[in-house]
Amino acid sequence: MIRRQLGVTLSGAIVWMVILALGGLFAAKLMPSYIEYFAVKKMLTAMEESGETKGTVRDIRNAFDRRNTIEDVKAIRGEDLEITKEAGEAVVTATWATKIPVAGNFSACLDFMITTAK
Repeated sequence: MIRRQLGVTLSGAIVWMVILALGGLFAAKLMPSYIEYFAVKKMLTAMEESGETKGTVRDIRNAFDRRNTIEDVKAIRGEDLEITKEAGEAVVTATWATKIPVAGNFSACLDFMITTAK
């Protein structure tokens, strides 16, 4: 009875290592943008829960900027927020785009949008 050998060939291992390295590079480049996205989402949720979205447009922008001094988000500021009224309540929307160079002339373009509308 002949037993087949089990295992990974050297070329197969190298291919998988290259794929994992490229995936890791891509994830490492995109991670800061997603961290900022979740920071902005957290700020808008906290503003809504504390009632800071009930003031004037200027008050809302100032409240966002105050929170942003702690979070240190570079992608968006209070003046970039879109603030509208719907059903008598202020709806705050933050939209921005980020272009991240990955390697050579290959870039990832990410579009983010967060709103307090329910």
